[in-house]
Amino acid sequence: MTILYILIPIALFFVSLAIAVFLWAVKTNQFDDLERRGHDILFDDDIKTPNKVHQKPHTDPIKSSNVDHDRT
Repeated sequence: MTILYILIPIALFFVSLAIAVFLWAVKTNQFDDLERRGHDILFDDDIKTPNKVHQKPHTDPIKSSNVDHDRT
């Protein structure tokens, strides 16, 4: 029974700490835009594609993947 005198204040402390952290998060606008980060991952528009002018033309002949295999 005496353990309740220790556990109840500890529980009240943690509940009040959780409420304080939640109120801080709401006050500092942590919950304003919940979907933007998810969309940023899916639609990554900031990656630029390279210009085709600077690319070298591919001049190597195309070889089959099964040419000159040594199968025993």
